[in-house]
Amino acid sequence: MELKQIAAALSIALGAFGPGIGIGLLASKAMEAIGRNPESASKVQSAMILAIAFTEAIAVYALVVALIILFV
Repeated sequence: MELKQIAAALSIALGAFGPGIGIGLLASKAMEAIGRNPESASKVQSAMILAIAFTEAIAVYALVVALIILFV
């Protein structure tokens, strides 16, 4: 049982690490783009939100894997 808990914890930790960095990079580049060209803020913001949603889906996949490890 303890090995399952460790495996689940590692899968969610490592699975959330990449998306966390990705979202941070996405947001910083979007803020730079808006700072350079404020007129395009709405286009940049909508593209940023879509990219963040796709990136966050990877973390959700890691959560599903962790739950499968724990309960199956």
